[in-house]
Amino acid sequence: MAFSVQVENIKCGGCANTIRKKVVEIEGVSAAEVDVEQGLVTVEADEAVREAVVAALLKAGYPETGSAEGLASLKAKATSFVSCAVGRMDK
Repeated sequence: MAFSVQVENIKCGGCANTIRKKVVEIEGVSAAEVDVEQGLVTVEADEAVREAVVAALLKAGYPETGSAEGLASLKAKATSFVSCAVGRMDK
């Protein structure tokens, strides 16, 4: 089974690397694909882990579209810059 999550703040391949790494660490996830242009994360897992995936994405700075506003949105953007940089170094 697979499901997709539309997220904010994906800017490049570094972001995508971080997202894939964080998502596949979640128990029950077998794979994750990231479409940078569409801001879409597709996860190979049962829908039951969706909440855990969304929480991990938020923690890494990539909140589900429309879920973070105000200061939470600013914090997510700042966190995504760090996640992006880490993802670039992990290549």
